Amino acid sequence: MTLRTAKKDRKTNETNISVAINLDDSSNVEINTGVGFFDHMLELLARHGRIGLIVKADGDLHIDSHHTVEDVGIVLGQVLREALGDKKQISRYGNAYVPMDETLGFIALDISGRPFLVFDASFENPKLGNFDTELVREFFQAFAFQAGITLHAKVLYGANTHHKVEALFKALGRSLSEAIRINPDIQGVNSTKGLIE
Repeated sequence: MTLRTAKKDRKTNETNISVAINLDDSSNVEINTGVGFFDHMLELLARHGRIGLIVKADGDLHIDSHHTVEDVGIVLGQVLREALGDKKQISRYGNAYVPMDETLGFIALDISGRPFLVFDASFENPKLGNFDTELVREFFQAFAFQAGITLHAKVLYGANTHHKVEALFKALGRSLSEAIRINPDIQGVNSTKGLIE
């Protein structure tokens, strides 16, 4: 089987982003965005998603981390979509509950070609290091819309902001791992339409 891989570079006046993804070989994970907490979350996504991921970002962090986080989400969504190709035989759906101490996070997603985000989480702490916690939603939205994924994200309960964000990123990884898995019982694409765009 041909490895499902993709790489993309995106340069704007605000950021210079390079992302490479390998859906079938998780041995190489390297993350460097200049935003320490975000690096940690992307590594969790990759490790729990069982995917190879290389992310290098140089952004206008002297302003804040917004452009860097959002633009990484954009490019990550684009490379995932490209790596999935025609989406033949992928399971398509994935969901996961992830507990993180007192917190429980949940993700459900559909690699449908129809981008949508439902995001139900609040974060009492506005910053974790140089990461603004309101950017969790911005990342999820950029990623979902560029990847063509219907994505539902929810923190059911919890107190610690770090735990809430971590539970969501881990759950996103686990859900993706399930959804991108090749199922030999599926003939063509997993849709009665015969097409997932």
